[in-house]
Amino acid sequence: MTEALPSLSIIIATYNRADYLVGTLESLAAQTLDPSRWEAVVVDNNSRDNTQAVFAAFAEAHPHLQLSIVTETRQGLSYARNCGIRNSRGPYIAIIDDDEKVNPGFATSYVDFFNRHPEAAGGGGVVVPIYECDPPRWLSPIAARPIAGALYLGDRIRPFPARKYPPGGNMGVRRTALEHYGLFNTSLGRTGEKPMGGEEKELFARLRAAGEPIYYLPGAVIYHLIPASKLTPAYFDRVNHMGGMSERVRTLELGRWAYLHRLIVEGVKWIGALVYALGYTLTLRPAKGWFLLRMRWQISRGLVG
Repeated sequence: MTEALPSLSIIIATYNRADYLVGTLESLAAQTLDPSRWEAVVVDNNSRDNTQAVFAAFAEAHPHLQLSIVTETRQGLSYARNCGIRNSRGPYIAIIDDDEKVNPGFATSYVDFFNRHPEAAGGGGVVVPIYECDPPRWLSPIAARPIAGALYLGDRIRPFPARKYPPGGNMGVRRTALEHYGLFNTSLGRTGEKPMGGEEKELFARLRAAGEPIYYLPGAVIYHLIPASKLTPAYFDRVNHMGGMSERVRTLELGRWAYLHRLIVEGVKWIGALVYALGYTLTLRPAKGWFLLRMRWQISRGLVG
């Protein structure tokens, strides 16, 4: 008798975060969707900690769940996610990160969405940051975006706004769309401790350019854990600089005019940053204003190479 395929494959790329991975798996174990209808594929991207042992212990303690682990030796988040997709079986794919927990209705939300919206190529859900320590005084809501990635667009399913894309830690794609348009661009995405990005934006930009609908799913919620190590000026500078580099790579691959347009957009964003910085200074919060300008400077540095 042939085993029935799961409806949803949840992909989790991991790199040296065994302690966090346990929390992610525990949140998946609490899913309301029948375990026969979803699977989780963990991709170990050359971890040097005890990731393999932690996963093995968790899988042994939860034999009713469809859990598997594979290894991707090519370093990089895009390589790892692509590996997970190739080693998964479901027609619907959800991608989360190893420093997150999901709500109990996460899997149900994605399966119901794709079943009810056959026209949809993909989607993404809510991101709620959970700070493990008090955020620094200089961290404004805008400056927190590259670190925490908070996203909430309301309580109803709707198309993603034109200039927004599903977040990297909470996105879903129909397998047939990936087979037609391709997987993640391996020249983008985090590599080891190097916080590059842009791979999810590039993928969904491809889908959107082809006219494929992309939706927002309020029922799929992830809680993104933010450790103290991501709340330092050094990390803030690095993640923004890498973000600018990612945009340079992404837009140059589209062509010279796409890159020129991105430079013009960056100029407009500088004007906005200056206005916000002035506002923060006038309301006696100069540190928030300074770090907005610092963020813009690092992104611009990366963007111009």
